[in-house]
Amino acid sequence: MNNTMKERLLFLICFLCISFMLKAADKPVIKISTENVDLIYRVGDNGRLYQSYLGKRLNHATDIAHLPQGSEAYLTHGMEDYFEPAIHIVHNDGNPSTLLKYVSHTRNQVSPGVDEVVITMQDDKYPVTVKLHYVAYQKENLIKTFTEISHREKKPVQLHKYASSMLHLNRANYFLTEFSGDWASEAHVKEQPLEFGKKTIDTKLGARANMFCSPFFQLALDGKSEENQGEVLVGTLGWTGNFSFVFEVDNKNELRVISGINPYASEYSLKPNEIFRTPDFYFTYSFKGKGQASRNFHDWARKYQVKDGNQTRMTLLNNWEATYFDFDEAKLVKLMDDAVELGVDMFLLDDGWFANKYPRSGDHQGLGDWDETADKLPHGIGYLTEAAKKKGIKFGIWIEPEMVNPKSELYEKHKDWVIHLPNRDEYYFRNQLVLDLSNPKVQDYVFGVVDNLMTKYPDIAFFKWDCNSPITNIYSVYLKDKQSHLYIDYVRGLYNVLERVKAKYPDLPMMLCSGGGGRSDYEALSYFTEFWPSDNTDPIERLFIQWGFSQVFPAKTMCAHVTTWNKNSSVKFRTDVAMMCKLGFDIKLADMSKDDETYCRTAVQNYNRLKPVVLEGDMYRLVSPYGSNHTSTMYVGKDKDKAVVFAFDIHPRYAEKILPVRLQGLDADKMYRVKEINLMPGANSSLSGNGEVFSGEFLMNVGLNLFTTQQLNSRVIEVVAE
Repeated sequence: MNNTMKERLLFLICFLCISFMLKAADKPVIKISTENVDLIYRVGDNGRLYQSYLGKRLNHATDIAHLPQGSEAYLTHGMEDYFEPAIHIVHNDGNPSTLLKYVSHTRNQVSPGVDEVVITMQDDKYPVTVKLHYVAYQKENLIKTFTEISHREKKPVQLHKYASSMLHLNRANYFLTEFSGDWASEAHVKEQPLEFGKKTIDTKLGARANMFCSPFFQLALDGKSEENQGEVLVGTLGWTGNFSFVFEVDNKNELRVISGINPYASEYSLKPNEIFRTPDFYFTYSFKGKGQASRNFHDWARKYQVKDGNQTRMTLLNNWEATYFDFDEAKLVKLMDDAVELGVDMFLLDDGWFANKYPRSGDHQGLGDWDETADKLPHGIGYLTEAAKKKGIKFGIWIEPEMVNPKSELYEKHKDWVIHLPNRDEYYFRNQLVLDLSNPKVQDYVFGVVDNLMTKYPDIAFFKWDCNSPITNIYSVYLKDKQSHLYIDYVRGLYNVLERVKAKYPDLPMMLCSGGGGRSDYEALSYFTEFWPSDNTDPIERLFIQWGFSQVFPAKTMCAHVTTWNKNSSVKFRTDVAMMCKLGFDIKLADMSKDDETYCRTAVQNYNRLKPVVLEGDMYRLVSPYGSNHTSTMYVGKDKDKAVVFAFDIHPRYAEKILPVRLQGLDADKMYRVKEINLMPGANSSLSGNGEVFSGEFLMNVGLNLFTTQQLNSRVIEVVAE
């Protein structure tokens, strides 16, 4: 090639590069990336924003030009689209349409490994601005997205829909897994194909929003979801109130996923220059099945989202099932001795310690009156915190500050603080009503429940914050002519209270409880260290409930207590189930045999040693309890030097063929000693290979015979590198 030809070729290359740059500047391509995933938007010739791609990261920049334009990113109501919109605004002149066009986008680093992209769009006829925020967590392969809506019209506009996220997928088949149930039957895993039309998962319960369905989902692409292979998108909303996920398959078999606050009965009047910020929607995209998606969420949650996510958790003894409402100081102090004997960190006093005009002798009265019941606790909470301190344990206490019994002094004095309908008979759920947290005075009162206790008794080390009722009798005296704001302003009021608690008592751990798993979302968990998945502590049921919640939440966020539920199972079986989460006890030692006591003490010691693996390690779900008579889960330390495997025989059949279980997550080249622990006193292990050394390669490809044909049998196996 002569010099003239080289110069022409160089000129052509430069011309093409300049042309491509000008085209890109005119119609930007916006790439939101993690280590493994790309979410790509582009601006069309019409100035609108389109989602071109969501999937495995594309590493060759030239390939992006070949992507299709895709679907409009954040669909609006009232224009030419025929399907569910992400946003619906009614303007000052009554026009119900919105058309958003791209204005600009920014990109900045939030922290090492965390990047944020903000895409700004505006209506071309009305002064309405919508900003789409995307925060990408590189290593965890998780993306957080939320929306900011504002305007400069003369009067408030009416928001009818206001999604946090809208994602588009174009695959042959879609399989949705939801997590539904009821009180004491939470987070059941149910998978179904998505066909043409809409499938909606939502809740209208307000305070105890998640009683019937959990605010997270799994979406498998092309084929049914599997634990260790296949493409799966997992999403959840950070909102402690009514949520909605809409899955709509259109005439082209393309799927739209719209996530956010449930707009039901929640039309929002947005003032000029006020910013309506939607809750955060979090999602991860896994190419190695549900297991990897879970580990992505677990890593992200511990590092970025859960309160004290990098710290350990306290074991405890709760008095509830030992005493219910029937206790006095002597009984409680005796139970503290049980806590010391077990070797746990804390004693937790549950419901029934408060109110005097209407003493809390049951769930029908006293709720809202947070002074100690004089005949139960004549020396007050301080006597109990001091007794616990002398015994070398922490003291925690139960509260339900958002609620009130009609039979209470609070209700008599401040009925205007209660959510209730005028001119209607009141309907009570669990004999109680919900306080109106949209009212700043009520927020002060609820904050004061915690603040007064902590001021008087600074040795309180833990709160169990309960919420047993959904919002019923839906009307706010405070909001007057803005009743459709109640569901939203209630949650915002709750966050105001929790923010004040967190600011004044930053090191105070709290359990998020709501009649069990009625609250389980990541925004609430920014204020709480853990949550109570279910009031059902039957160990068999807990295997299923914990399996469901583990899809999104790490072990350290889930409380699991050993109780007397299902006495057909042994204390060992019940304890082994609870040790897969944050361990607690709700039982009297007097009800146990000496061997059971000895076993529990040893189990607590083992748990304390295994905490770094269970609470901080990678979780692998080996065998599902669904469709099986057995189940197994293991946890592997980040350095792959230690692991612990839990295996349970539930109701195996006679002469059932038992197959080895292949372990996961180990280092194939390391040598591991396998040892069964948590044995009953005097018992010997029947585990084949117990005490022997195997390579990680063998354990992951050949496996161990973990299961038996014994009813309600459990094994805990410690795996340690040598």
